[in-house]
Amino acid sequence: MAIQIASQPDDRDSRRSWRHQLPTLQGERVVLRQLRPSDAAPLFATMTTADVARFISAPPPSVAAFERFIEKTAEKQADGRLACFAVTRSGHGDSPIGLFQVRELEPSFRTAEWGFAIGSPFWGTGLFEEAASLVLAFAFDTLGAHRMEARAAVKNGRGNRAIQKIGGVPEGVLRQAFLCEGEYVDQIVYGIVDSEWRAARRGVARPRLQLVH
Repeated sequence: MAIQIASQPDDRDSRRSWRHQLPTLQGERVVLRQLRPSDAAPLFATMTTADVARFISAPPPSVAAFERFIEKTAEKQADGRLACFAVTRSGHGDSPIGLFQVRELEPSFRTAEWGFAIGSPFWGTGLFEEAASLVLAFAFDTLGAHRMEARAAVKNGRGNRAIQKIGGVPEGVLRQAFLCEGEYVDQIVYGIVDSEWRAARRGVARPRLQLVH
């Protein structure tokens, strides 16, 4: 899979330039770009379907709320605390089919949490894996992250398999940590550290941990 940062500004301090404008991350079948106000309506339509909303934090409940979400995201980006990409398909227009975000947990993104949601028509197509690889490259190479964390509900089999496929190592279970359909459910927390991610890119096998639950 080709990974290219297509519009990284020519800036000696590239680890800060993303605050003003996110680079465009170009893959073979997906393009990840800066969120725009015009993304509010298609994102609302995609993120609020029952199958997508089931395993993510409650999405904004209206197009207007999504517009406010995009505004707040831009503010957090300018502060250097969050990067949120719209996911689009190469050769299929510019309408977003999902989101990826990276949130700072420790200063300078030494530890960061990433979250994602993709429209259900694109599940099982490989688009998630390609987009996730682009975001990880951005997090480790541009943000300088040391460790990336992700969470998935134990009952979300598809989500857990997807995270493991792109290198997530299950590290523990957070009991009753996520409200899902009116019930608190357990979540698995995953970690990816920069040294293992870079080794995997060179073809070195990543560690396997047995999760007891």
